[in-house]
Amino acid sequence: MDEMVLLRHGETEWSRSGRHTGLTDVPLTAHGEEQARALAPLIKERPFDLVLVSPAQRASRTAELAGLSGFEVDPDLWEWDYGGYEGITTPEIRQTRPGWYLWRDGVIRGDAAHPGESAEEVGARVDRVIAKARRVPGRVALVAHGHLLRVLTARWLDLPPQDGRYFKLDTGTYSRLAFEHGEPVIAAWNAPLNRP
Repeated sequence: MDEMVLLRHGETEWSRSGRHTGLTDVPLTAHGEEQARALAPLIKERPFDLVLVSPAQRASRTAELAGLSGFEVDPDLWEWDYGGYEGITTPEIRQTRPGWYLWRDGVIRGDAAHPGESAEEVGARVDRVIAKARRVPGRVALVAHGHLLRVLTARWLDLPPQDGRYFKLDTGTYSRLAFEHGEPVIAAWNAPLNRP
């Protein structure tokens, strides 16, 4: 594999309000659709040999608007399952868990629809995605979610999944993972910064 391009989906109502959006399938806002369209010039430089997209509509719609066609839906690209914190903001969680921080404290288990995952479980999923991508000769694009792509980046660099906390990632952004002298590196991160 030459490089892996990461696209975080555009804005949703939940991402705008800071609600943890794991497995809840919410659509893009009008601004999120604009962000997705703005990614198109960044990915047209040359074709991709594999495009993997999360099953969530916010990811597939971003891929479509960015001009990626013929993509494969990969369930390993679903966002972190936040369990009992699904749909809740960090300030709301901190009312019952003062000082709570996802990357350090994790989630509480939820119901059957949102059982919850640890960082290690998310790390195991992205390890499978990375292994699949590395078998492809050429360029790979992934369209997915903020926390998941941050974990994926940590694992790309052979860091523990929790080290994804160091890689802030906004909605509607483009990043690139590549190699330098055969070693995995970050070649571009969190661009463009399309703010509402």
